[in-house]
Amino acid sequence: MDFGKAIIALKQGKAIQRKGWNGKGLFVVKQIPASINADIIPKMQSLPQSAKDILMSRENPHIDYTNQMLIVNPDGRADSWVPSSSDVFAEDWCVIGEEE
Repeated sequence: MDFGKAIIALKQGKAIQRKGWNGKGLFVVKQIPASINADIIPKMQSLPQSAKDILMSRENPHIDYTNQMLIVNPDGRADSWVPSSSDVFAEDWCVIGEEE
């Protein structure tokens, strides 16, 4: 499928990948939007203390996660992901679990 259909699948909560990727087992997901409040921020493992300090010094400490995509590697490592031009124009996208 093309990238437009892949984006629709991401919006539906599905995991996608390209058949042509050399790294087998890679997949992309759209993170679920979330609002993290002041009760959670100090406990977050994914933020350095400096970021926690800045956020907690604000009048209304919070983080709103929106519109982020992750690429997850076979070893479980997750990185933020932005598609390349070749990804955008590729026709070999598929939804994991719905491959032909």
